[in-house]
Amino acid sequence: MLTLINALQLVLYIALLSMVGQAVLYVLAGARRNQNLFYQLLQIVSKPFTALVRRLTPALVSDSQVPLVTFFMLLIVYAVVTFEKIGLCIEAGIDICK
Repeated sequence: MLTLINALQLVLYIALLSMVGQAVLYVLAGARRNQNLFYQLLQIVSKPFTALVRRLTPALVSDSQVPLVTFFMLLIVYAVVTFEKIGLCIEAGIDICK
């Protein structure tokens, strides 16, 4: 179970970092961000999550708001997974979690 939680936490961490990288490049590159190779790579990494959030959210949420909603949803799920890992480590013993 700990391996599964660690894997899920890693996937969420990578997705969150790609979204943070997109935000930084959004500010630095401005309107030319879509021509930036690194921005495009970060979009590819986070695309499965943004597509899922687009399907889950109502049409009232505009397409420009979906990345922000995705970031906060990933952050919430990451926090839940982290607390579950902490609970599992306390229950099973700290030696297993090192």
